Amino acid sequence: MGDVTTMTTTERTTGGPQDRRRPELAAFLRSRRARVSPQDMGMPAGPRRRTPGLRREEVAQLSGVGVTWYTWLEQGRPINASPQVLDAVARTLRLDRPEREHLYHLADVAFAPAHEDAGQSVGPQVQGILDSLAPLPAVVYNARFDLLATNAPYRSLFIVVPTPPPRVPNALRTLFLAPEGTCPLVNREAELPVMVATLRSGYGRHVGEPAWEGFIGELAAASPFFAGLWESGDVVPPGSRVKTFRCDGAPGELRMTSTSLSIDGMPECRIVVYSPADDATRAYLDKDRDRDRDIEKSRP
Repeated sequence: MGDVTTMTTTERTTGGPQDRRRPELAAFLRSRRARVSPQDMGMPAGPRRRTPGLRREEVAQLSGVGVTWYTWLEQGRPINASPQVLDAVARTLRLDRPEREHLYHLADVAFAPAHEDAGQSVGPQVQGILDSLAPLPAVVYNARFDLLATNAPYRSLFIVVPTPPPRVPNALRTLFLAPEGTCPLVNREAELPVMVATLRSGYGRHVGEPAWEGFIGELAAASPFFAGLWESGDVVPPGSRVKTFRCDGAPGELRMTSTSLSIDGMPECRIVVYSPADDATRAYLDKDRDRDRDIEKSRP
């Protein structure tokens, strides 16, 4: 009992639990580093290595941190680590969520789920809100403009193409890759740059994440227009704007104001509702609503 009592007293006066975390952190980082080969990161294998995996300086370079700082972190020295830096190291070492949470704990930093883990599933309550907004087109976007939920008027306006899982439909992919003359946006050359600048405002929180990097690379390869806009570096936040659409069956162009609404529990997602910006558009939407009511009444 004397040894246990002495250990507890020492911990209280020297910060023992933290002292024990540091060697655990050092061992954990070394073991994770050994799993990742240079080839995994697109690097040449180079000369013969004495130990498997990446070198410390390679982890530091790939994570965008100083070699000395990372070395001290792996040696368990008492240095401060920010969540942003730990996330960068976690991406380089290809840590999954439990491993990333363990890394945060060992570094004595409060763990927050990565943005890519944030809620992306839309429940029946939110879908019910979208449906009740008809005839106004409404959609749930995440920061990448994935279509997480839509109502019938939105699907009619944007001509949403079904996408086989696990991929989800995406507004930017639809708009940039639409065949010539079929894009529903009338002022395509003016509207799409704003959407790309909005995309970039969300990208800053996801730099290096495979889902984001893959999406941007895919779209840039498929659309020189997107690639040029992305290279411009413009950034704007989501906001209310007037957009002009063409729609099959409409007597003319439809002018609508987009309004973004936040969703509790889904910090990077938003409901976007398109409301009429002029009398002609309002009359067309009202006519659609009356027609849908007549169809519903005629059903047995």
